[in-house]
Amino acid sequence: MLGLYGVVSYLVTQRTHEFGVRIALGADSRDVSRLVLAQGLKLAGAGAAIGLAGGFGLARLLAGLLVGVEVTHPLVFVAVAAVLSAVVLTACWLPVRRAAGVSPMDALRCR
Repeated sequence: MLGLYGVVSYLVTQRTHEFGVRIALGADSRDVSRLVLAQGLKLAGAGAAIGLAGGFGLARLLAGLLVGVEVTHPLVFVAVAAVLSAVVLTACWLPVRRAAGVSPMDALRCR
């Protein structure tokens, strides 16, 4: 989770210049936040779909090694996808909140 948070947070922080340009051209900080969170949700959704498919595939391969354990417990798969999606959204929200609060001139100068 820390690695995922670090990568997503870094990628959003690298876009501070873009956010400054958008705010300077008239976008509201709420619009910028909504844009980044929507992109984060798309990323989390794609990752969750790929992870769930891979998890079910690996669970079938490992089913012979696990005795007395249900390998495709839906609650576990849903909980892991939900926690990782929450991490991605937090990793998007914190840097964009910080970047949206910066004045457009400072954001344009940061490059």
